[in-house]
Amino acid sequence: MSTREQQELQSRREHLEAWRALGFALYPAIFNKEHSTADILALADGKDLPILEGAEVPKSVIATSAGRLMTIRPHGQLVFATLQDTAGKIQVAFLESALDKKSWELVNLFDIGDIVGVSGPLVKTKRGEITILATSVTPLSKCLHPLPEKWHGLKDIEARLRQRYLDLMTSAETRELFIKKAKYWQAAREFFTKTNFMEVQTPALEAIPGGADANPFITHHDALDQNFYLRISLELPLKRLLVGGFEKVYEIGKVFRNEGIDTEHLQDYDTCEFYWAYADYNNLMDFTEKLYQYIVEVVSGGLKTVYDGKEINWSGAWPRKDYFELIKEISGEDLAGVTEVADLQKLLQKYKVRYDENMGAGRLIDLFWKKLVRPKVLGPLFLINHPIEVSPLAKKHDTLAGRVQRMQVIVAGSELGNGWSELNDPFDQRERFEGQMKLREAGDVEAQMMDEDFVTALEYGMPPAAGFGFSERLFSFIVDKPIRETVIFPPMRSK
Repeated sequence: MSTREQQELQSRREHLEAWRALGFALYPAIFNKEHSTADILALADGKDLPILEGAEVPKSVIATSAGRLMTIRPHGQLVFATLQDTAGKIQVAFLESALDKKSWELVNLFDIGDIVGVSGPLVKTKRGEITILATSVTPLSKCLHPLPEKWHGLKDIEARLRQRYLDLMTSAETRELFIKKAKYWQAAREFFTKTNFMEVQTPALEAIPGGADANPFITHHDALDQNFYLRISLELPLKRLLVGGFEKVYEIGKVFRNEGIDTEHLQDYDTCEFYWAYADYNNLMDFTEKLYQYIVEVVSGGLKTVYDGKEINWSGAWPRKDYFELIKEISGEDLAGVTEVADLQKLLQKYKVRYDENMGAGRLIDLFWKKLVRPKVLGPLFLINHPIEVSPLAKKHDTLAGRVQRMQVIVAGSELGNGWSELNDPFDQRERFEGQMKLREAGDVEAQMMDEDFVTALEYGMPPAAGFGFSERLFSFIVDKPIRETVIFPPMRSK
């Protein structure tokens, strides 16, 4: 720490003690904030506000607000400051003649970043700027550290993510990003409400993780003296609700996957899954198309967005492309009849794609798709009819052997949603779980575990149904940001 920084810290602490010496409470419990900055602009709208001039306190409508001081500009007996809250910014004028002696002394002890409450008449400056002329001022919280450079904020991405509160404090763009994030999930809830889905909450701790191919986190439950897993999906509990008699359910909640960090993946993130009795994956595609279009329009204001320099047009009916046909169309490789692991390994070697020796044929084909084909798809489109090996919870296709009634939303080279006609045959489900367990025994840590209770639930009878899941990854694509930047407090390595 430089000498200048040390002096700044010392000065701020001395100012805090001076607050105390003047008789002000250092950190009061409450302040009656009657108006946000947006409310103040509404109060002023259409009114002929008096001009701030001289030492007189004009009569005008009174505003009472609070926020953080982002600028302080002394001019002798007049101090201008910028007050910032969630709604925006407003100028405050501290005039010596409008304040008692103690309050004027307090004003001269303010530092940029302090949180204060003010009350007084609304005026305009000679330049026409709406301003609160403070006749009372209340210190609420001292900022003991200097803020990042006021015009540029935090530029280092690591610092921005690690100290997100500073990023939010100094960047209007970041604040707007998370306002949009709130609208994203709000829009989803609105759409589900309109279509008669019921929101539910299921446990984050599971004795057996399931519903996705992912490596789970393990934790120990002291009271039960048993290891549990943090859920990797919401799927199996929600389908148990279909067994129980609910027909349209959804959940927005946290899932946890112990896998790598990149521009699209996190280990701790928000997802949404919904399940719809008496529907199939064709109904699902019709519904999901409308759901996504509703969310995109609410968040972005239209149906065209840009991601990584590519324009995405979300409007209209999206194409539905067969899994193997699309692979052939883009790569020229016909993999529909290829079942030998050795042949697929040679193919991946040809294209210099690394693979795990324990992967079966279905996973090798899916790796080919993910590495060599998917990056070339702009979309949005629905990828349909996947191999059964990579879809252990999906219903078998009626006419395509070794395939399932599954669909994925593909946009700009990425998967932005995944769903299928749900497998409700308990005998088939047991067989699939047993196949997954063989993959686990062979070293595939993402293969699913046997869930006897879920099979038992299916034995009681689950109606035909379709289910779908999407996460906050969709939001990151709408706003054209790496996913870590769209999470308020992403996991960070300890310093």
